[in-house]
Amino acid sequence: MQKDPNKGYIALLGWSLNAIEAAENFDRRYIVVAPDWAEEYCQKHDIPYVPWNFERLNDRSMEIAETLKEKGVDVAIPLYEETVEWAGAINSVLLDNPRIYGQSLLLRDKALMKRRAQLGGIRVGIFEEAHDKEDVVRFLKRVNQTLLKLDGDPNDPIHLKAFDKAGCLGHRVIRTPDEVDTIPDEEFPVLMESHLDGWEFAVEAWVHDGKIAFLNISEYVTLGYSVFVPASPELEIYREQITQQIEKLIKAFDIEFGLIHPEYFVTSDGEMYFGEVAYRPPGFKVFELLERVYGFNAYQASMLVFDPKTTKEEVAKFFPKEVVDADGFAGCFGVYPRRRVVSRLEIPEETEDHPYFESHELTSPVEETVTKRTAFGTHWGLVYFKGEDAHTIRDLLKRQEDLDFYV
Repeated sequence: MQKDPNKGYIALLGWSLNAIEAAENFDRRYIVVAPDWAEEYCQKHDIPYVPWNFERLNDRSMEIAETLKEKGVDVAIPLYEETVEWAGAINSVLLDNPRIYGQSLLLRDKALMKRRAQLGGIRVGIFEEAHDKEDVVRFLKRVNQTLLKLDGDPNDPIHLKAFDKAGCLGHRVIRTPDEVDTIPDEEFPVLMESHLDGWEFAVEAWVHDGKIAFLNISEYVTLGYSVFVPASPELEIYREQITQQIEKLIKAFDIEFGLIHPEYFVTSDGEMYFGEVAYRPPGFKVFELLERVYGFNAYQASMLVFDPKTTKEEVAKFFPKEVVDADGFAGCFGVYPRRRVVSRLEIPEETEDHPYFESHELTSPVEETVTKRTAFGTHWGLVYFKGEDAHTIRDLLKRQEDLDFYV
């Protein structure tokens, strides 16, 4: 697409072919900042590119911000968790606002994040940092003591999470002191938090000039396995409450622009509890699901709200109306083999024959032995569905958990 020199020049931090394709078909100039293994591909396909190693923090780290500034780049957009801090550091230089870097640290460190939310008057569960196994045992006992558990009562679980990893990575559920022994020492330090009983859901909110431009509620069917958009009518009932919570979050974290991806719990009595917030696209291809039902490209939406040269009129024109403009419901299921030994990929007939089934991105197994899934583990690929009824898609996604895709 023809690039408009009066609009922002955007740096994409990280590697995503879908984001690059979206940038190619958008009216803003862009450049990809990715590790040097991407160079050959970028040269071959005429993709503007700067090499950078995001894993190395050293005294040369400022260099990337200076390089992009010299090229005339206006803003950097993080494409995955590990580039959020880099985006903060770069944007604090490009936009001449040192606070943006501090803000990115809050959005990376789950313990700092919870404290900031708490200071902003947002409900969170009990949480603490753990530096070793003894800390975990102490916290488990203290939480259950607080819940007035008696000897012999089953413990309420606690959750352990890595400070700065995306999604379910490094997530464990601990119920007994014996389970603490299974945690490898190298996983410490971790964030510990009390279990919140409730309906967990996620939000994708595009923010422009400190205001919500578009808010999607993503409904988890089973965390770590399946999600669909927009949410079912039962969850959409809470939209007004959820919007108020997101506005509180924007205020608490001083967010002026960009995409936020928070997770919340709603309890049976309708109370909202904050889980965490990310400043990058969600996992499980939610951006692609949104495009499937709303028709707008969510990567382009992010470029729009990040760009300091974007006007309010442009934002208003870009986004559809939440829920009412959605053409049905789109969901996906992350497949993980249920057997210890597999030899081939075999899509279940009932999945393939379902009218809501659209496609899959599963490949044949490379090895026969399936490695044991630690914590939530990583799925082997996604299966996509779309249809007009929320309950049908929810039941269908749940049903996939009982089927074998690898036999």
